[in-house]
Amino acid sequence: MGYRIVSWNVNGLRACAKKGFLERLDESGADVFALQEVRALEEQLPDEVRDPDGWHSVFFPAQRKGYSGVAIYSRKPASAVDCDLGEERFNSEGRFLLARFGRLSVASVYFPKGSGKDRDNSRVPYKLDFYRAVEAKLAAARKRGPVFVVGDYNTAHFEIDLARPKTNTKASGFLPEEREEMSRWLANGWCDVFRDQHPGEPGHYTWWRQWGNARADNVGWRIDYVLASKGGARRVRDAFIWPDMLGSDHCPVGVDIDWDG
Repeated sequence: MGYRIVSWNVNGLRACAKKGFLERLDESGADVFALQEVRALEEQLPDEVRDPDGWHSVFFPAQRKGYSGVAIYSRKPASAVDCDLGEERFNSEGRFLLARFGRLSVASVYFPKGSGKDRDNSRVPYKLDFYRAVEAKLAAARKRGPVFVVGDYNTAHFEIDLARPKTNTKASGFLPEEREEMSRWLANGWCDVFRDQHPGEPGHYTWWRQWGNARADNVGWRIDYVLASKGGARRVRDAFIWPDMLGSDHCPVGVDIDWDG
């Protein structure tokens, strides 16, 4: 049977809800719909957004109000959820939420930026530590069954993954050490399922700056991914990006897989 997993950095769920989020959710055809950058506590969300008809929802907010936060909506309730990366410096930012649906695991992850408050790349060490913590956390899930790590990775892996690579070589999101961490994940058995299905195809982006006509001109970055374990990758029928779905400066990404739900 077909099973769809969708992921979207909504850049503030309350704002996205005013731009048609619930309609996008219901029209998505998703069985699991993961969010990043929710930027709200559950009690700050309207009832119909927090608990929409036909959906089960789980939220993991940051301790700081109006910052970060991840969520997972699913047609069937998760059999287990986990948001503990083992360190308070990670947990306090509300960036990781793992949901199990039987043997299938889906992690909604909002990987940190490395740029820091002053765009000085001061958060790169934290970012790389976070990547390692997430991968270590997922080791047990990989032994149970297929795993899909969806979300905003805040890294463009290769030059093909951003419109202007030459002018961004010193910017967080395209630093050599960040790109090397993505390569390390792939070397450890994770699969970038979209690139696997669309090798060598330029112009596929998931985030655009909100000025300078960037989205209309498709001057963007592919920083939202679905990475699959080997067992997950074997089940992928299709991997997609939905650049025409509006409501955020990011667009949704996702996969259709063979799974009986």
